[in-house]
Amino acid sequence: MGMANPEFLKGTLDMLILRTLSRGPNHGYRIALHIRRLSLDAFRVGEGSLYPALQRLLINGWVQAEWALTDTNRKARVYRITPTGRRQLAEEVREFDFILAAIARVMEGA
Repeated sequence: MGMANPEFLKGTLDMLILRTLSRGPNHGYRIALHIRRLSLDAFRVGEGSLYPALQRLLINGWVQAEWALTDTNRKARVYRITPTGRRQLAEEVREFDFILAAIARVMEGA
């Protein structure tokens, strides 16, 4: 099995990032690695997608960021989900579940 369609990832990336950050603060590389590992390599989030998404989440007030040292003693921007981001995540999960159920109904009736 290969990678997921990049168009699908675009539509779910904010939700995946917010879900990852709901587990605790993290920096960009670790966010991408977490998504890749849990998706069993189906979602490989590149810098060209990840950092614009994180910037969008910052602008929307769904995450906050601060500079900190990583485990390897490198300076990195660490992101943290906000209460508004948690509400947004809950809404996106509801919408995603609705869409998945609709797809399942169509597939079962095909």
